[in-house]
Amino acid sequence: MQRKTFRNLQCPIARSLERVGEWWSILILRDAFYGTKRFDEFQRNLDIAPNMLTRRLNGLVQEGLLEKRQYSERPPRYEYVLTECGRDFRPVLLALLAWGNRNFAPEGPSVQIVDRETGEVVEPLLVDAHSREPLQMGKRHVMRAGPAADENTRARLSSATSHMTNPKPTTQTA
Repeated sequence: MQRKTFRNLQCPIARSLERVGEWWSILILRDAFYGTKRFDEFQRNLDIAPNMLTRRLNGLVQEGLLEKRQYSERPPRYEYVLTECGRDFRPVLLALLAWGNRNFAPEGPSVQIVDRETGEVVEPLLVDAHSREPLQMGKRHVMRAGPAADENTRARLSSATSHMTNPKPTTQTA
């Protein structure tokens, strides 16, 4: 049975998940940011079956996140290098790292982001590129339908915007 595709949905989150929504793909991109380029390095670092790695690398190349470059003719050998689109995924990985450290590391963080000059641990923060102000979803910032949005997207975002600006109080039970 073939899974549903999100490729043609208007939601940018769904379209993004179509490209990287499988955990091996995200881990391959993580390792590419760590400097891994060659098939045997990915396989060793991830302990992934060769056929699965081949499928995921080919998919990331096809989607434009990695570029396959030949580095040896005899025998033919290739490396996988992040493209501009792939490099644009870095903030997503940093956000996942911070979220994972906050919520799923009871033993403490195993990977941290630090300031190279001071050695201080830093936390990623999503900011508006124009004003450089932190995004405050539901307070100062909301999502709204863009020019290409269809009626379903407009309705969903209208409902979400209403919910974000007037959240219902939660009740706690003993």
